[in-house]
Amino acid sequence: MGSRVGKWLALCLVAAVAVAAVTAEPQVPCYFIFGDSLVDNGNNNNIQSLARANYLPYGIDFPDGPTGRFSNGKTTVDVIAELLGFDDYIPPYATARGQQILRGVNYASAAAGIREETGQQLGARIDFTGQVNNYKNTVSQIVDIIGDEDSAANYLSKCIYSIGVGSNDYLNNYFMPQYYTTSRQYSTEQYADVLIRQYTDQLRVLYNFGARKFVLLGVGQIGCSPNALAQNSPDGRTCVARINNANQIFNSRLRGLVDEFNGNTPDARFIYIDAYGVFQDLINNPSAFGFRVTNAGCCGVGRNNGQITCLPMQPSCQNRDEYLFWDAFHPTEAANTVVGRRAYRAEKASDAHPFDISRLAQL
Repeated sequence: MGSRVGKWLALCLVAAVAVAAVTAEPQVPCYFIFGDSLVDNGNNNNIQSLARANYLPYGIDFPDGPTGRFSNGKTTVDVIAELLGFDDYIPPYATARGQQILRGVNYASAAAGIREETGQQLGARIDFTGQVNNYKNTVSQIVDIIGDEDSAANYLSKCIYSIGVGSNDYLNNYFMPQYYTTSRQYSTEQYADVLIRQYTDQLRVLYNFGARKFVLLGVGQIGCSPNALAQNSPDGRTCVARINNANQIFNSRLRGLVDEFNGNTPDARFIYIDAYGVFQDLINNPSAFGFRVTNAGCCGVGRNNGQITCLPMQPSCQNRDEYLFWDAFHPTEAANTVVGRRAYRAEKASDAHPFDISRLAQL
């Protein structure tokens, strides 16, 4: 009889733990996301833009299909949201409504940059300033839902804000001299300074509207993307140094900005995620992460599958988890998973500065 009671109690305990796991609250009340096509999940679907991904084969491995994510499956912020304990993905600003916004909103827009003109050759997009303005609208709605500004401010102070902008300011601006004059106006050092100044202004606006926990994602290795290799690499394998060098200058300034803000805003916390360094590991030792192909897109057109992104209904490679890049510019879900996990819990000291997202969530 005693053993039966013991088994029954053990089963009850297992069931209780299972229920608790299902109903556990996320580590932070909400997650706000700003960025470009690396994390856009549908904000460009219904605007006049060539930078859209709401068609197959995009989303071929995502439960909801082609939602507008520029990947075969999850993006980096989807992975981070899961690790933070959210039971659903953060909705795009274009469709977020009502109580849903209390869990956070994704404002990212493909082709968007820090500079207003960035990406204009691709049509409509919501630049970083526009995304911040959309967040301000969300804050007004949250104040209405919660009931007063002080309570809303307290709520927002516990949320995480991830910002990943800057890639397009190089890809679809500085290194596109046929459309833009920035490379003739500025050296790479001057351009990084200009970008960081504008970036700083928008971070201050976010701070003034309640943000206190900031995750600043560095620019990845654009010079190693299939597009850069297709256009500028003599052998289709060697990364383009002049692009990567410019990206590293920006990242260095961004890391410094984290230290500056942490020194001057004692009630806020800023961290820097070294996406560039994580990608360096993936490229240097791909087999350790299960990758076989690092220089070509899983789908796309032309050399390295990198001259044009995936066409509607175009067949993609079958072994998608073995590809670092999904298309000409964007990582596969497999690569996004590595970056997201290392952003959440650093595996190397250099992955996150001064600490990772899991620690930020606890503060």
